Amino acid sequence: MIAVWPLLCLSLLLALLALWLLRRERRAQAQLRVYRKLAEGVPDDAERFKRSQYFARIGTWDWEVDTQRLYWSEAIYGMFGFKVGEVVPSYELFCSCVHPDDRERVRAGELRCLETGENHDEEYRVVWPDGSIHWLRETGNVVKNVHDTTIKMMGVVRDITDEKVSTSQLQQLAHFDPLTGLPNRLMLEQRLSRALEQARHNQTRVALVFVDLNGFKAINDQYGHAAGDRVLSATARRLQGILRTSDTVARIGGDEFVVILEGLSPGLDLEEEARRIGEKIFNELSPPVEVDSHRHSIGSSLGVAVFPDHAGRMDQLLHVADLAMYEAKRSGNNQYRLGQ
Repeated sequence: MIAVWPLLCLSLLLALLALWLLRRERRAQAQLRVYRKLAEGVPDDAERFKRSQYFARIGTWDWEVDTQRLYWSEAIYGMFGFKVGEVVPSYELFCSCVHPDDRERVRAGELRCLETGENHDEEYRVVWPDGSIHWLRETGNVVKNVHDTTIKMMGVVRDITDEKVSTSQLQQLAHFDPLTGLPNRLMLEQRLSRALEQARHNQTRVALVFVDLNGFKAINDQYGHAAGDRVLSATARRLQGILRTSDTVARIGGDEFVVILEGLSPGLDLEEEARRIGEKIFNELSPPVEVDSHRHSIGSSLGVAVFPDHAGRMDQLLHVADLAMYEAKRSGNNQYRLGQ
């Protein structure tokens, strides 16, 4: 009886092996059927190339120098806002589609390529028939005959609109406060550096004003961050409303704003100018901000520093204005202090 067990075990192993082989064969047959279906639908190389161009948003072109004949692959029609076959490609049509501000540069680049044989590589905008603007990148080079004479230009065009939009959005995030749309600290420093450079050249003054809101934390704590955000946005709009186009207001974090006033007269009375700035900002921020039927009143504390009177470098000027603002805050609501 015991000798039967090895036979039973062997039979069981053989049965399991047969089952595994059967399942593997079925999977292989299923994969083969799928592959055959795919193979039956696979286009030829030309069709595959056209499809790859379409999905990659890349098109090919060539332009014959003597006949001026322009060839577009199917993908390029869509890049210029046309359906395939809707228009007859020509150099005149191409130029008319290029944005007027980019047209001369693109033409010059193509002419340079023809004359020198240098590779042509340009980014430019095109205006679609519906008026929308799209970005393309065009690269190309010349084709010469056996006599070393240029007979045509050939190249590719790629739609880079999404890349340009993404780059613009990244620039916006890098340089501007997402809540208020105001310049952030990085952009503030760039603009302040430029303002100081111009002031040195023109022998003028620059006033830097730190603005810190009073009572804002209580609004955040009692009514929530959404209400606080709307108060900050309203404050940003009010500050922008009292500035010249040459001036800058930035949000550097929390409830702190910074104002840059450029091109001030070298003969200005600093005390009088600080008083004028303070009154203007206090008056603009004093009306309550209404949020969801609640009226929120906020005050502010201002610190004013002037270049070159209080500091000759950007970091020093920022420090002086910051110290002056905290001195004003210790003195009570709606107070300003001039830097030392």
